[in-house]
Amino acid sequence: MSDGYHHGNLRQALIDAGIKIINESGEDGLSLRKVAAACGVSHAAPYAHFKDKEKLMEAIKASVNEQFMDELEQAVAEAKNAEGAIINMGRSYVSFFVRNPDYFRFLFGNQNIIAHPRPDKHFKEDYPPFTLLKDTYQKYLKEKKIKKKKEEQELGVIRLWSSAHGLAAIACMPGVETSFDWEEKKIWAVLLR
Repeated sequence: MSDGYHHGNLRQALIDAGIKIINESGEDGLSLRKVAAACGVSHAAPYAHFKDKEKLMEAIKASVNEQFMDELEQAVAEAKNAEGAIINMGRSYVSFFVRNPDYFRFLFGNQNIIAHPRPDKHFKEDYPPFTLLKDTYQKYLKEKKIKKKKEEQELGVIRLWSSAHGLAAIACMPGVETSFDWEEKKIWAVLLR
């Protein structure tokens, strides 16, 4: 299951082991004892980082979401304009999960993702990566001076999200092999059209 813990960041090793266990056995299969065994540490070692299984679950969710959001925000920050930001976000979205397929299965198989595409309002409970995409898409429309009705804007942001998410899902599917370079820049420019 794991290569074991090798005197690095035990907290992160426990989180990564927890993700693997959840993906293999579901949340009911997760325990502090199992993550300790997967990391090759004593059964007491996880308690130095997590009070109980619920705290481990919270840490797993927070860690994966934070890493994903950091990568998307960096992709946006590196772009010269909103169109470039959307292209960068798409590539980063897919490449993040290609590098971390367990994260994809964990995030989208075990969490409640809320995403309102409504362009004129922000919702506190919306998934932060979706909000970032929605805001970047609005900037894109303004920069390009594209006028769209509210419903067309909603469909536009959903189209972008579903394109990146669909490619990530294909790239992370066990048993699917392609010769496609998931980080190829050309595909992301095509998705904007």
